[in-house]
Amino acid sequence: MASPTRPPLAPPTASSSPSLPSAITPSADQIVVLYVIIAMAVIIFGFWNVPGIRHLINPLKLFTIGAHELFHIIAAILSGGRILRITIDPHVGGATIVEGGKPTFILSSGYIGSSILGGLFVLAGWDTLVAKVMSFVLAVGLILPLKLVRDKLTIVLTIIYEGLLIGFWFIDHAGALRWYCLFIGVMNVLFVVWDVADDRFFHKTNDSDCTQFAILYPSIGAHVWATIWIAFQLGVLAAFAVLGIMVFKRTTDQMNEEAARFLPT
Repeated sequence: MASPTRPPLAPPTASSSPSLPSAITPSADQIVVLYVIIAMAVIIFGFWNVPGIRHLINPLKLFTIGAHELFHIIAAILSGGRILRITIDPHVGGATIVEGGKPTFILSSGYIGSSILGGLFVLAGWDTLVAKVMSFVLAVGLILPLKLVRDKLTIVLTIIYEGLLIGFWFIDHAGALRWYCLFIGVMNVLFVVWDVADDRFFHKTNDSDCTQFAILYPSIGAHVWATIWIAFQLGVLAAFAVLGIMVFKRTTDQMNEEAARFLPT
């Protein structure tokens, strides 16, 4: 009696979803973005700290400092605190004086909020459509701090930066917006670096949050807090970079086609 034949085994088929290693492997275009992030961090550090030159980015500093203080304000209100005074200045730094609330929550919210906002702008560096959306946030954010500014140079520079933002919509199918938003993202997500540098090199009137943490918790020095928050923000930057690599695997043509569906230029 012949034994029943077993049906042939089908050859293994490739999975329709990419494996994790291939998903986080950057394309050639994405590697360029990674190098640009590093270059921008160096450039921002120079522009933020070199006397004379540092005034040229006052509007961008106002946006960054203003966003940082906004997160302090939101945390203060959510925790039952009362806002007594707000300072947003590119030369002396930012400060939010609060009565009541939860000090640790309020103080932590500044760096955490700056990191998340910066991370969203970093994502814009990977995709033109995201850059278009985030450009509206930047456009409003550049104008709002002017209510507190009387410096004519800063006002003129703000108009120039707003003009560049509009002009970049019409360069390379709005692709230029990616680099503008990426610059803002790096500036915000690494805010603790510039905040501590201001404290150390220029002895600004308003202390960095790291100094404030040392006052709140005297057993831990300001340099330790700086190390902790710098590590945190570098981790956030790395996380958003990996997210950008995984989510936005598009060619330039694909990005242009997708972005053209939203306010085409």
